[in-house]
Amino acid sequence: MNVLLCSINTLKGLYDISGVEVGQHFYWQLGGFQVHAQVLITSWVVIAILLGSAFIAVRNPQTIPTAGQNFFEYVLEFLRDVSKTQIGEEYGPWVPFIGTMFLFLFVSNWSGALLPWKRIQLPHGELAAPTNDINTTVALALLTSVAYFYAGLSKKGLGYFSKYIQPTPILLPINILEDFTKPLSLSFRLFGNILADELVVVVLVSLVPLVVPIPVMFLGLFTSGIQALIFATLAAAYIGESMEGHH
Repeated sequence: MNVLLCSINTLKGLYDISGVEVGQHFYWQLGGFQVHAQVLITSWVVIAILLGSAFIAVRNPQTIPTAGQNFFEYVLEFLRDVSKTQIGEEYGPWVPFIGTMFLFLFVSNWSGALLPWKRIQLPHGELAAPTNDINTTVALALLTSVAYFYAGLSKKGLGYFSKYIQPTPILLPINILEDFTKPLSLSFRLFGNILADELVVVVLVSLVPLVVPIPVMFLGLFTSGIQALIFATLAAAYIGESMEGHH
């Protein structure tokens, strides 16, 4: 009987961890603004993880790298390859931006899947990956849009805007609409995939034993990493496109 009760309590705990609260937020009042506190808290944790990892990486660099240094150098090389492939030979100044985007999204997505955020009770809402809030994905997409325009203007000056009337001025509205829909598509692609993954797990936990949802949760780790890579790759591609001046 005790074993059965322990099993039921364990399953209940796992069910609670996999639950999702939709439309609930824990608000902080900062000056005249109302912010989603749970997003700030989890974002600070993600930033702390990234800063801690960076400190470990540069604390004691060796000429012959150790296992840990090898890992960080591999990550840097990977990010440089992504930037160079999409942007071209002028990729150098954009590696920090693309790398920051990828690492923040990757750690955010994985923190939502691996850390037991839902065990921490809030007055309203729940702690989850920062990318579970569409405000986060919109902010990252807008940063990409700003970088996109900055890259084009810094390379070509005001002549950058001539692309909107090429190959014919008739395409001006379509070219403008294309530029403004890029961040929108980035935002909804990332937010939609992360939210859909969580909802699938919740439904499976409600309908079938945990032997089925648990492998799906691990699959979610893989797909969340892919989402971070897709976002970073598209951001680099948009920047490279603005510098080249063609669609």
